[in-house]
Amino acid sequence: MLRREFNASLLKFSAGAVLAPWLGSALARGENAPANSPIGKLYESAIVIDTLCAPFTDMDGPPSAEALAAVRGSGFTAINFTISQPTFEDTIGNLGIVQELVDKHPEAFLIVRRHSDIARAKAEKKIGIMPGFQYTAFLEENVERIPMFRQLGVRIMQLTYNNRSIFGDGCLEPGNAGLSKAGIAAVKKMNEIGVAVDLSHSGYRTTSEGIAQSAKPVLITHSGCAAVYAHPRNKPDEILKALADRGGYFGVYLMPYVVASPTVPTREHVLDHLVHAINVCGADHVGIGSDGAIQKTVLTDEQKAAFDKDIARRKQLGIGAPGEDRYPYVPDLNGPDHMEVIASELAKRGQPSATIKKVMGANFARVIGDIWGTD
Repeated sequence: MLRREFNASLLKFSAGAVLAPWLGSALARGENAPANSPIGKLYESAIVIDTLCAPFTDMDGPPSAEALAAVRGSGFTAINFTISQPTFEDTIGNLGIVQELVDKHPEAFLIVRRHSDIARAKAEKKIGIMPGFQYTAFLEENVERIPMFRQLGVRIMQLTYNNRSIFGDGCLEPGNAGLSKAGIAAVKKMNEIGVAVDLSHSGYRTTSEGIAQSAKPVLITHSGCAAVYAHPRNKPDEILKALADRGGYFGVYLMPYVVASPTVPTREHVLDHLVHAINVCGADHVGIGSDGAIQKTVLTDEQKAAFDKDIARRKQLGIGAPGEDRYPYVPDLNGPDHMEVIASELAKRGQPSATIKKVMGANFARVIGDIWGTD
C-alpha cells in the first residue's frame, strides 16, 4: 500500500491542510448525522477505530491538500494500517515511511505502540497508526523477526494470507489443513510478547485452531459473515461464537464479498453482516475493518485501470478471491464519513447508543488492551 516515493514527498504536505479543524470538514458528517444530532455527538465523543484501513487511496505520491484535510476531518481515533510487503526489505522501508510521516506531522498523526496511545490519540485529536502485517513470507523465513518487529512497533500480525504458509492454510487453500506446528509455535510466541494474532485471511480450520490455541483473545480484523453470504473470506457462525467466547474481536469489512457477484455492494449489505455479527458474537466483540481507506475513492478512468491491473495481478499470483470482478469498496460507504454513516445506519436498525459506541472502536480498544496490556 505504501511506496518508497511517498518518503520523499512528505515535505510537500500542506501545513494548512494538516491543521484543518478537527471534524470541521463537511465530509466528516454523515448525510444522516448533522454535527449537533445525537449520532453526530455520539460519534464525536466515541473512540473511532477502523481495524484495517489506509489513510489515503493513493500512496504513490503526496496527498493533495484536500485529501489531507478530509483525513484529518474524519474523526478517526486510530487505524490498523497494513505496512507489510512480500519482502523483508520493503516492509522495513514502509516502517520508516510511517515513522517519517509521524515525525514530520506530529500534530496530525502518532504511532500506537502501547494501549494508552489510543486514548492519547483521542485526547490530542490525532490519528493513531497501528502498523500491522497481512503477509507472512518474511516471518516464515525467520520467526525471530516476530519479536524484532514487535520492538519496532508492529503488534498486529496475520498468520496467513489467502494461500498456504508454513504457519497454516489460508482461506483459498482447498486442503483446509489448519495450523501447522510452526503456526502453533508462532501463536505461542505472539501471546508471550504481546502481539495480536489476526486470522482474517485464514482458512476455517486455521481460524478455529488459532482461536483455540491462543491463550489470549484473537482478532479477525476484516471479514464478513458466511451465514449472510457464503464466501471463502467470510467466517461461519461457529467461528464467530468461538471467537467471542474467548474474548476476541470481529471486524466487518466494506468489500464486495458481502454480496454475490455481479451485485454492487451497498451499505444495506454491510449492515446485514454487521447486525448478524452482533447477534451471534454479542455487542462486545464486533466492529468495522473496512479494508479500504479514509480518503474517498474517486473512480476515474485512471483509477479503474489501476484496479483492473491489481485484480489481474492478484489472479496471476493465485491470491485473488472469488468475486474480485467488482471494485474493492462499497460506493455508498466511501470516504472519510464511512464510520459515522455506519453509526447512523445502526441507529436506524434499533441498535442502542452503547452498542454503537462499542462498534465504532471501543470493542477493539478493549481487546487490544487484553492482548497488549493496558499501559
